[in-house]
Amino acid sequence: MTIKQRYEGVISVFQEIMPEPKTELHYDTPFHLLLAVILSAQCTDKRINMVTPALFERFPDAESLAAASEEEVYGYIRSVTFPNNKTRSLIKAARMLHEDFGGEMPQDIDNLMKLPGVGRKTANVMLSVVWNKAAMAVDTHVFRVSNRIGLTNDSPNPRETEKTLMRYIPEHLVSRAHHWLILHGRYVCKARRPDCLDCPITAYCKSYNKKSNK
Repeated sequence: MTIKQRYEGVISVFQEIMPEPKTELHYDTPFHLLLAVILSAQCTDKRINMVTPALFERFPDAESLAAASEEEVYGYIRSVTFPNNKTRSLIKAARMLHEDFGGEMPQDIDNLMKLPGVGRKTANVMLSVVWNKAAMAVDTHVFRVSNRIGLTNDSPNPRETEKTLMRYIPEHLVSRAHHWLILHGRYVCKARRPDCLDCPITAYCKSYNKKSNK
């Protein structure tokens, strides 16, 4: 099977079973999505969705959060991973948005990555989810799944994974493919014990077929 055939097969299956995949993070504005994505690093979406309603209500925009104290913000997010670091990142990002961008969310990766707490993955999530741009955010799920099923050839890092995925996935499907790979990794192709018996793409999975042919 060629790499092109593998991509075509995987995409075809995902288009059928998940025609309109979406982020599982709850949000109402681009600003609130940014907060949720920053908080979600090394933490589950389920946990983030538990803490963000109160946070969003208290801080509806960058200006309100920029004026907050660390103690107050920490009180809202104490149950997430690394709450101290994330508290500082949220406030600093809000201040930069308010002071340097007039409270408006940047719509390009370079300016998004200037925001404290925002790396390439978070910036790509914003571009993909909010503006439906062809941006591939590579988190642990995307990185693992892409390598395991053979969409990338043992890619050494997320940046190389991103480049390969962007090369082979049609531009108009990139934002959906980001969610396909995340959701597949979260619920089927799990890190420790992939659920191959219920996997819809075993016909195209490099790892599965390698084991089956032994």
